[in-house]
Amino acid sequence: MEFGVFKYMDCIFCKIVNGEIPCEKIYEDDKVLAFLDIKPAVKGHTLLITKIHWQDFLSLPDDLIAHLFHRAKGIAPAIIKGAGADGFNIGINNGSSAGQVINHCHLHIIPRYPNDGLNNWQGKDYETEEIKKYGEAIRQHLK
Repeated sequence: MEFGVFKYMDCIFCKIVNGEIPCEKIYEDDKVLAFLDIKPAVKGHTLLITKIHWQDFLSLPDDLIAHLFHRAKGIAPAIIKGAGADGFNIGINNGSSAGQVINHCHLHIIPRYPNDGLNNWQGKDYETEEIKKYGEAIRQHLK
């Protein structure tokens, strides 16, 4: 199967898109599908996926990135109101070391509640001059 064009037969998200596995659907259009995560960080945790199989965020075409985030902006307020939350996090885990478990691009919209038990990451300090080294190394790889 050609990458990014056809659905992968062993991909759980492609099976959800194809109706082979049920989901609690929140939103759907011709390009994306949003549904409740079956293992939520908190109640109301929603996944927004591309309907065509794309491995990860970096493989998405720019127009689909725009569509994905446009739809997330519309869905997030509904999650906040419907779940009774007062904030939300949006995240994309890209690659296994970042926590990507299913290799099909998806965005997490996680409602947040006071004292919900989720920890935000803690900032760390750079050593002297280290920030400049990282800045230069990263800039060298920009396209």
